[in-house]
Amino acid sequence: MCSCQQHSTPALAATPPPSGAISLRVEDMTCGHCAGTIKQAIEGKIPGTSVTADPGSKLVSVQGSADIAAIKSAVSAAGYTPSAG
Repeated sequence: MCSCQQHSTPALAATPPPSGAISLRVEDMTCGHCAGTIKQAIEGKIPGTSVTADPGSKLVSVQGSADIAAIKSAVSAAGYTPSAG
């Protein structure tokens, strides 16, 4: 989990995931730093993906891969807990 101590996130309007994207919830994604870490972890492990991580809604959307196990593995390796979106 993030240790940046910047966990006050302004309220953001949740945007729907892009069409064809895999979505998952990451409850312990608490700030922009967490979102960036998760984005880098997935895009680094699974080339060709495009990741949107929104700490306000706790949702991560991934385009370019249908391998949910690999996506969850990348999120877990980054220190976060993925669940079904």
